[in-house]
Amino acid sequence: MENKVRVGVIGCGAIGRDHIRRLTGLVPETDVVAVADFVPEAARKVADQYGAKFYATGEELIAAPEVDAVLVTSADPSHAGYVLECLKHNKYVFCEKPLAQTASDCEKIMQAELACGKRLVQVGFMRRYDRGYAAMKELIAGGRLGDPLMIHAAHRNVSQAPGFETDYAITRVAIHELDISRWLLGDEYATAQVLAVRQSKATKGEWLNPQVVMLTTKSGQRIDIEVQTDGAYAYDIQCQVVCENGTVNLPDPAAVVTRADAKYSFDILTDWSQRFIEAYDIEFQQWAKAVLADHLTGPSTWDGYAACVAADAVMLSRKTGKPENVNMIDKPALYA
Repeated sequence: MENKVRVGVIGCGAIGRDHIRRLTGLVPETDVVAVADFVPEAARKVADQYGAKFYATGEELIAAPEVDAVLVTSADPSHAGYVLECLKHNKYVFCEKPLAQTASDCEKIMQAELACGKRLVQVGFMRRYDRGYAAMKELIAGGRLGDPLMIHAAHRNVSQAPGFETDYAITRVAIHELDISRWLLGDEYATAQVLAVRQSKATKGEWLNPQVVMLTTKSGQRIDIEVQTDGAYAYDIQCQVVCENGTVNLPDPAAVVTRADAKYSFDILTDWSQRFIEAYDIEFQQWAKAVLADHLTGPSTWDGYAACVAADAVMLSRKTGKPENVNMIDKPALYA
């Protein structure tokens, strides 16, 4: 690995194919040399398209000598196993969220990474690379607005794929807010709760929609997150940080404004991949450079663990009807 990172991709679904296109066309530091998928035909098709080698299993791909680093975009339940396998081979791995489905699996990954002696894992919390969130973080850290006191956030979706469940609203949707809020505030969570609200008739399945997630941090800040998983007017992400001396809002994506038919309007996006397309590009460009420099700087195993523990507390709260503590292990020095 000199000027190029030879990447093997596990998972050739929609997001996997989009990332392969991104790595191939927009990240000059990477070559996609191998692919694998639970559905062999999907991987073979991608292998033929990009001139990559097909592997029947993710484990075979990880062990392949021509693979320097691995991108995991397979189904959520497979993430932890593939990441652990990469660490066995001392290989860099970029894992799309979630890092794992349980806090205990996240802890196993941490222990394996600590045994390697350096950070090898990056988690796909791409919002940290969005220009709007990055500007908010810089402004808050600068201190001009005083200390941050609270966050009001919303995550609204037009629809979901068949098979969606209530828990997915936390583990697949609000998981981004769970990460970005603690990143913006620079603090860990103390308690988490989910509140039931009047349910939307636009929901096409049997899951709860919407939900309101409430969190407090160890320093007493409060976060409220409105989570709509179906039937919203658009894919709309909102975030406002209230500070002592003012507020800072996440900017909406740039859009052309029209004046026609006695209306003043602009379009709102309906697709998550388009809303954060530039953030994904920046994320992988920076990851590739970090791998070449042998020094990861992006969201870590600890960040994946923190989001997982918070999500577990939120889902437990839905069952108990009260706030639940977010209990985390001591943070290893590797992630300081």
